[in-house]
Amino acid sequence: MNYNEKALELHEKYRGKIEVTSKFALETRDDLSTAYTPGVAEPCRKIAENIEDVYKYTAKGNLVAVVSDGSAVLGLGNIGAEAAIPVMEGKSILFKGFANVDAFPICLSTQDVDQIVETVRLMAPVFGGINLEDIASPRCVEIERKLKECLDIPVFHDDQHGTAIVVCAALINALKIVGKKIDTINIVINGAGSAGNAIARMLLDMGAKNILSCDRAGILSSDVPQNNWVQDEIAKLTNQQLIKGDLSDALKGADVFIGVSAKNVVSQTMVKSMADDAIVFAMANPDPEIMPDLALKAGARIVGTGRSDFPNQINNVLAFPGIFRGALDARASDINEAMKVAAVYAIANLIPEAELSEENIIPYALNKEIGKAVAKAVYDAAVKSGVSKL
Repeated sequence: MNYNEKALELHEKYRGKIEVTSKFALETRDDLSTAYTPGVAEPCRKIAENIEDVYKYTAKGNLVAVVSDGSAVLGLGNIGAEAAIPVMEGKSILFKGFANVDAFPICLSTQDVDQIVETVRLMAPVFGGINLEDIASPRCVEIERKLKECLDIPVFHDDQHGTAIVVCAALINALKIVGKKIDTINIVINGAGSAGNAIARMLLDMGAKNILSCDRAGILSSDVPQNNWVQDEIAKLTNQQLIKGDLSDALKGADVFIGVSAKNVVSQTMVKSMADDAIVFAMANPDPEIMPDLALKAGARIVGTGRSDFPNQINNVLAFPGIFRGALDARASDINEAMKVAAVYAIANLIPEAELSEENIIPYALNKEIGKAVAKAVYDAAVKSGVSKL
């Protein structure tokens, strides 16, 4: 099927993918007077008296802004705010379809950090949460950190943390199959942007000890200046032995490869140089770092990609809808590390150990139970860690 042509046809036919609908009918004079003037004045007065009542009388508690500046859209790059709208609409319907969270695309015609932060801060009263999306690194990391400092609602950059959560869930199950422990394996991450940064941090939180991160120039090392401050942070967290070289050097003897980079950067020779029972997560979209059949022929035991047409799709849709559902239900002021780790194990545990196999390490993205399981785990972690306002 030609999905490009089909997508054009669908988007033109429906003029986008989202609409605003009323939760109740406006059929009588009383309906109008209750939903709007004069009746609407009373909930306004209640909220003015107690600002927390905004969650009781408005849609805020189930409404998420999907915010992008169009600077790093899918594999398309810096295509601008207008061209990013179809993706943000798509993200919005995923929120609704997988976790019944109402979401709305907010595509901003600026790529200035302070302007984005101030714009989101000013519109935050309407929303119960902020999902940052497709903003280029290192700007996206700075924007998220600044917004988390100034807002008391969850702020979550899915390209960072959603990716890290699903990668870690898949790795937990893959390690069970190959009989290895996370604290003894050698991990290579290719791609030193926001996703690579978040993956490295979460792996360390999960107990990983030996991580090498690579970018186009090779292995990141803290004794060598990097291209930007995010890469400097990664370099300080990883490569404790200050190893030098390129990706092929990093992969020699590695147990795990995690790719959030570009197509065809891993060869069969590189995979052959990895340890026995190697795990390869080649997640560049739409074309992975190495095609699954080539990686398997080269000796990899388990292969995952970001694509739905191969086994083991490592996709953020497994994480972000349930994470926001749980955070909103808990009236959380933040999505903290405890909530992210809870999401990791909720996703991993959806596959019973008896059903684990080389081609079944992560739940199928359309499994409707995922959102519920993740939401419950995140809700419980929010309450336990003290960020719930309930």
